[in-house]
Order: sequence, then C-alpha cells, then structure tokens
Amino acid sequence: MIPAMLDVARTALERYHDVTVDDDGALTFAHGGVLCVVQGLELEEGLPVLNLTCVVAWDLPVSDSAGTDVPTRVALGAGEGLFGTPRVIRGDNGWDVTLRYAFPASGLDEKAMGTLLMLVVSSASSLRAELTEP
Repeated sequence: MIPAMLDVARTALERYHDVTVDDDGALTFAHGGVLCVVQGLELEEGLPVLNLTCVVAWDLPVSDSAGTDVPTRVALGAGEGLFGTPRVIRGDNGWDVTLRYAFPASGLDEKAMGTLLMLVVSSASSLRAELTEP
C-alpha cells in the first residue's frame, strides 16, 4: 500500500515540480528554496502514512537586527501555516528550521494528494520567506 501511495504522491507532485525517487522509494523535490522529502511508513498494521519533511532554512543568525531569535519568531507564528509542525534546531552555524507533516494517505486520489502536499509546501515556503527576509 505504501508504494501505491508514494506513486500517487509522485504523480501529483510532478504536476508542479521535478521529483526524484530515491533508492528507498522516498520522493525528493524543491519548492521556492525549500528542500522536501516524502516518505511512506506504516505506523502499525493497517495505518500507512506519508511523512513530508521540508528543510525550511539552515544556518540562520542567532538573532536578527531587532534582537529576536528564530525560535521566538517561529513560536510567535512566523509563516502562520495551517499544515505542518515547525521545528527549530541549533546547529553549529546558527538555527536550522524544518517543517513536518504526517498524514494517513490511503484512498487519496491524485488531485486531493496534490492539494494537501502543496498546502504543506506552501506553508514551508511562507515560513522560509518570513525567516530569511532581511
């Protein structure tokens, strides 16, 4: 079932992006500077899900010109997306930000899958724009 869900996701995404299928079946693509990967997994028998992870930004400065740090900006609603959970991690060179969204995808047709995936990716792009604007 997971390969079938990934096939639907690939077909839906290829309407908008160049998609690469990795050796493990994961789908990778980029949207507005945001790197994304879709992976399939079965949480338990009968519950297959797709997980979309977007690398929103990396090596962001510890604080901006106003003295506000990235975690605070994200917590205060940067990007204001309805789909996905942002995560901020302190890396060696600054803040790294990801956005993840997991959902049961069995039964979604290409149009519905494409709409859902693009809503998440659009949220990630909005978050990136807000965090990387000077």
